[in-house]
Amino acid sequence: MGRLSGRVAIVTGAGRGIGRAIALEYGREGAQVTVASRTASTVDQVVTEIEAQGGEALGVVVDVGERDQVDGMVSKTVERFGRLDILVNNAQGFGTKDEPESSPGYRPIESFPEDVWDLTFQTGLKATLYAMQAAFPHLQGRGGKIINFGSGNGIAAMKGTAAYNATKEAIRALSRTAAAEWGKHGITVNVVVPTILTDSAEAFFEERPGIREKLAGGIPLCRFGDLDRDIGPVAVFLASTDSDYVTGQTIHVDGGQILRP
Repeated sequence: MGRLSGRVAIVTGAGRGIGRAIALEYGREGAQVTVASRTASTVDQVVTEIEAQGGEALGVVVDVGERDQVDGMVSKTVERFGRLDILVNNAQGFGTKDEPESSPGYRPIESFPEDVWDLTFQTGLKATLYAMQAAFPHLQGRGGKIINFGSGNGIAAMKGTAAYNATKEAIRALSRTAAAEWGKHGITVNVVVPTILTDSAEAFFEERPGIREKLAGGIPLCRFGDLDRDIGPVAVFLASTDSDYVTGQTIHVDGGQILRP
């Protein structure tokens, strides 16, 4: 307990799933946490959960695809807590602005809709860049930590999710480049590629009959990752001083799924 005491973290997409699990774990470890997401009700719920376990949290409703809102998220955090040490870029949108989806639907490349492509990149690659740029002045010179998210979809070239695959692989390239450029400022930048059972994953499986069993069969540890058990501790490690000499890396929290042929 207390491995993040005195540290301030922003977690995007923190209203549910992986983001919520990380925000709660950071709160348990003593960090002051900005819970950032699009939906006010889920933001408020996670803030309440962190406070109930003795932590301190700030809720910010934000569309990470809008640069001014991302800038405001960082400004509100620094105004409330006086500093920023950790940035977790977990949020990712699907579908279109007018018709959002809970997971990347199946769309072949030859007819991939441009509006779906644009929103995927706006809320993925560009949102990650926006937050990194806004956070940089506050992270430099103080051992700042940035944790971005990739996807096994991109690494394995999952059919039908070209935009998601491309934005997640671009985030990995952006992260390695930032690690190389910002190391002199004491900032580490790493990527987590999770195979965790979330609501979004369940929606993805529903649209693709048989894919859940196929993916599960390729996991050496024979199970999907658990939100409460598997993702938070890794995110704490990457946010703590224990990982001060780890940067530019992709950490696969996937039960060994990366090993599949």
